[in-house]
Amino acid sequence: MKDFFTIIGGMGTPATESYLRLLNKRTPAHQDQDYFNYVLVNHATVPDRSTYLMDHTQPSPLPDLLEDIKQQSQLNPSFFVIACNTAHYFYDELQAVTTVPIVHMPRETVKYIKEKYPNVKKVGVIGTKGTTTDGIYDRELIKQNLEVIKPTDQIQKLTTKLIFEDIKNQNYVDGELFHEIVKQMVQKQGAEVVILGCTELSYAQELAPELEIPIADSQSILVDKSIELATKLRKND
Repeated sequence: MKDFFTIIGGMGTPATESYLRLLNKRTPAHQDQDYFNYVLVNHATVPDRSTYLMDHTQPSPLPDLLEDIKQQSQLNPSFFVIACNTAHYFYDELQAVTTVPIVHMPRETVKYIKEKYPNVKKVGVIGTKGTTTDGIYDRELIKQNLEVIKPTDQIQKLTTKLIFEDIKNQNYVDGELFHEIVKQMVQKQGAEVVILGCTELSYAQELAPELEIPIADSQSILVDKSIELATKLRKND
């Protein structure tokens, strides 16, 4: 297969399925051959990223992610996408072992905010505790002179419940809880735009869209970037 890209997924699997649904739904296709060529690596057994970032004595996901990148690089994809925000903590180490470009989801998300909301100054970030404390989004937002708005302990607890107890544990999306979390980031924390910094939150957004508040859905943005790059491959073929 030529002119394809590789998706490193399975973190978690329902969220990766959400990425694929959006990818295929947004692809302008009228026949089988109009869809894009891609390889999905659904590596469900990668150790939990947030657990490791909060406690480095726990199993690290890095060896598994490095193995995926090295293995898939032998197939020579045109680019990689990683369908997990927290995994981007290891972005530099992963990019260092391959010449294949890896799309940086947090960077693309911040770029989207600058383009769509040019007058915004305060950007909220919600996700796993690992993502909200590891600085991935902080660094990208600060580079663009944007103020980082973090969740309170209570908002983080609600977000952790939604991600781990509801979605990961039961594959259940509590739409009301999701909406409440986003609203609290705006009403209590003063965020003008809220980044969904976890693919489980993107999954929640797919099933229970929050229409009232400006949202930067990282996985949705990754889908659009994937389509943009894959389309260029076809035009250059």
